[in-house]
Amino acid sequence: MKKILFLAIFAILSASAAAQASFKLTVTNPSTTDRTDQPVIISLAEHGTVASALVTLGNDTIPSQLDDLDLDDTFDELCFLVDLKGKEQNTYQITLFSEGEPLPFPSRVFAEMLIRNDKVKEKNRHNNYIESITARGDCANSYNIQHHHGVDFESELNGIRIYFDKRQTLDLYGKFQKRLELKDTQFYTSKEQKAEGYGDDVLWVGNTFGLGAFRGWDGQQPTMIDPVRSRTQRIISYGPLRTIVEVIDRGWKPIADKPAINMTLRYTQYAGHRDTDVDVFFDKNVGDYLFSTGIINVKDSEEFSDKQGLRACWGTDWPSSDHENFKPETVGLGIWIPTAYIKSEEPANKDNYAFVVGTAHDHMNYKVIYCSDNETFGYHSAKSWFEFLKKWKQEVESPVIIKCD
Repeated sequence: MKKILFLAIFAILSASAAAQASFKLTVTNPSTTDRTDQPVIISLAEHGTVASALVTLGNDTIPSQLDDLDLDDTFDELCFLVDLKGKEQNTYQITLFSEGEPLPFPSRVFAEMLIRNDKVKEKNRHNNYIESITARGDCANSYNIQHHHGVDFESELNGIRIYFDKRQTLDLYGKFQKRLELKDTQFYTSKEQKAEGYGDDVLWVGNTFGLGAFRGWDGQQPTMIDPVRSRTQRIISYGPLRTIVEVIDRGWKPIADKPAINMTLRYTQYAGHRDTDVDVFFDKNVGDYLFSTGIINVKDSEEFSDKQGLRACWGTDWPSSDHENFKPETVGLGIWIPTAYIKSEEPANKDNYAFVVGTAHDHMNYKVIYCSDNETFGYHSAKSWFEFLKKWKQEVESPVIIKCD
């Protein structure tokens, strides 16, 4: 029935609009290990104005999405996800149309931003939905402007919120089941929802990196994203296959005696992934600046590092001072940074496992990842978590091969 429905939609598209472009892509898994939900991204820069698209594998329609990354009302990228067995190669037909609307597919990711609404009677439920907000640098308390203190997003495996203040920390939501939950819990799970098996906040972050927050570096320790002229959070894409959110810091002076810079942090969350892509864009080359990132040193945590950009920990701590409604939570955290950006790997201290990073250009990227011991589908020891991360890094550094036929 699904195939018939999409073939009918395709017939309508074909009848109402001529194809803007039609081509094939061959995608190859270079590994002997099966891979699922591998992103394939196609730039639309050379294809004119694209309004809709269809991706097929044989007679099957593959879910896809179109994204307007710069919010100028023109789609910039086509994204779809592929499953490939070890060494498997598949050829996909891509058809782009200059008219129509993007095809609807079930959403596998979620993102939201909310302004508090005190008129809603149910505790911790708010419905003033927004998709962008900017606070001046002298805003007295940007942390409490939004519900759950900033934008949040999730895949079936994870849930993250980013604090809307000078810390810009990533805080974590742990799940029991693979599913989307943040629309229902809004990051604050009720007792009734907990009884039904919903997840909850699983990490205390304070002023630490949490999971891979990007910071300045003063030569001895991380510095906050402050002062700034303004800071913005916005949602670029809601899905259905990836959600993209951005944090924009304008007029940031990471070093007092150097010029201010503008920075955009872009977080991309793909469906089926527990890892999150982080891209850092600057408005100029930043070779004269040093920055930092890393992960929190969870209380009494066990550390792992391969000394080549992969660093992780496994530990247990209370996620809140509210010991009546929360319990100690065990989490595994990880971060992978391309070695080209690493200036030093700092010794662990009471707060963080830190890296000093930098680039002579205007862009950097890295990935963050985590698990909760609550998961019925995940990892439950430091040993299994660290072994998984080694394999994950191999996959990251050996992505699927995409070739246009």
